[in-house]
Amino acid sequence: MAADLFWRMNMRILMTAAMAGTLVLAGCTTNPYTQERQVSKGAYGAIIGAAAGCAIATATTKRGERNERCGQGAAIGAVAGGGVGVYMDVQEKKLRDRLAGVGVGIQRDPNTGAINLIMPGNITFPTAQASIRADFYPVLDAVADVLKEYKDTTITVSGHTDSQGDAVYNQKLSQDRASSVASYLVNRGVVSSRVSAVGFGKTQPIADNSSEAGRSQNRRVEIRINPIQN
Repeated sequence: MAADLFWRMNMRILMTAAMAGTLVLAGCTTNPYTQERQVSKGAYGAIIGAAAGCAIATATTKRGERNERCGQGAAIGAVAGGGVGVYMDVQEKKLRDRLAGVGVGIQRDPNTGAINLIMPGNITFPTAQASIRADFYPVLDAVADVLKEYKDTTITVSGHTDSQGDAVYNQKLSQDRASSVASYLVNRGVVSSRVSAVGFGKTQPIADNSSEAGRSQNRRVEIRINPIQN
């Protein structure tokens, strides 16, 4: 009897620990400022939720069903405990998998949980144009697929230029490019009410405009995926 009880308790501990390990791996993000890997707050919440869910489920279940109920309770608790954080963690991982090697940068805002996709202008548009390059369509198709799967977000598409040239021209070009990407996502099935487009011209550089390398980084479109806070 004692050995059987010990085995059952160990099984529940192992099940909860296995789920916790999975959540930690899924919840690891890269801090955009330090470039260090870190466990998100959502993952910590999910781990606590999983443990609590297992405990509650086993406390209210017959002995022979407790291991099964532990797993079910842990899964429900993980979702409840992780909330928006885990939702965004999983979405980030899927985007990284789908966009690996295509030249798109992916950053995570550690304060809001938003995901930012940085698309360099040289791979997205022909020079001085707002029509999307045909060879970039598959990249945006992959983004649209993920956005359609994870619907509890809003999307802000922003266009940016370097500092060269006329400010009015740059502002219009950045707006037109943002609108082109937003329209493409909507045409691929992303609900239009979730998507907005804005042009910032040269006002938000991310690199030094005194060098060509820096100007190239500043010519970009960003897709910011914002969690909906319930």
